Amino acid sequence: MRGKLVRDRIPEIILQAGLTPVIETASPEDYGRYVRAKLEEELEEYLSSGDVAEVADLVEVCFAAAALHGVGQDELLALARDKRQERGGFDSRLVWMGNLPGDHEPPAGS
Repeated sequence: MRGKLVRDRIPEIILQAGLTPVIETASPEDYGRYVRAKLEEELEEYLSSGDVAEVADLVEVCFAAAALHGVGQDELLALARDKRQERGGFDSRLVWMGNLPGDHEPPAGS
């Protein structure tokens, strides 16, 4: 896979810098692979830097990933709110260390 997925205004920004971008439009078949690669890239950038701006980039790529499944931004945020209401968020910083011997695994999607 050549190149990488960029935000819609990046070609314009490159032109404003006096450079000439070479841009292609991903085919519908390839677009999902580009989105997944971009998710990995943005996650790695956040893990390396700890910069909250990278989290904003991750959110934008998550919107693109959801759109691959026909889910818009509002619907994705509603899904996140529903999951938070059903299972909670991560506000309490809880870390699961396993179960006592003989107990069962927790439900999927923890």
